[in-house]
Amino acid sequence: MFGNLSQKILNENSNFKPVSPYGSSKVFAYWITKNYRESYNIFAVNGILFNHESPLRGETFISRKVSIHVAKKFLGEKKILRVGNLYSKRDWGHAKEYVEGMWKMMQTKTPLDLILATNKSYTVKEFIENAFKEINVEIKWIGKDLKEKGINKKTGEICVVVDKKYYRPNELHYLKGNPQKALKYLKWKPKINFKNLIKEMVHSDIEKFKNG
Repeated sequence: MFGNLSQKILNENSNFKPVSPYGSSKVFAYWITKNYRESYNIFAVNGILFNHESPLRGETFISRKVSIHVAKKFLGEKKILRVGNLYSKRDWGHAKEYVEGMWKMMQTKTPLDLILATNKSYTVKEFIENAFKEINVEIKWIGKDLKEKGINKKTGEICVVVDKKYYRPNELHYLKGNPQKALKYLKWKPKINFKNLIKEMVHSDIEKFKNG
């Protein structure tokens, strides 16, 4: 919804400047909700949710793509993880906490449009490093740009490569949200941190593929 604004921490007053059809559709949904609320006096709210992840995340999203790959690696698969921009930064939180936030938004006396976020931002590279740490693999990075690779520091095995086909046509570089308004009005704040989120996703996928 916000696109590549120069503003480093986004809030409910930040401008919308989507860079994808997906983002544009969310902005449309935001405004149509406001239109109906103001025109027909219905209780309707917009939750502006930054990246919310869990073991139930779709397998094409980068977070789940990484957790699945690492789980299969732990179980013996030899494939290399192929990714796009390692330096995209996202505000990653746990989906179950965001669902709680959405429910709380629906309990207020006055409808409010609120951001749910962690106020922290991490790169795709950091997500990958932390996921591999869960299977006791330390990733060392070599090369630059499209030739950058992540290797197992201990064995030298190539684990991660950059693949141009996974770059977006219009890249979204940085996201970080300010959830202070949700804290004020909902008493909502995220409790599950970045590392514990990744830990849950990786070990959930290990159990899934081990048993199935």
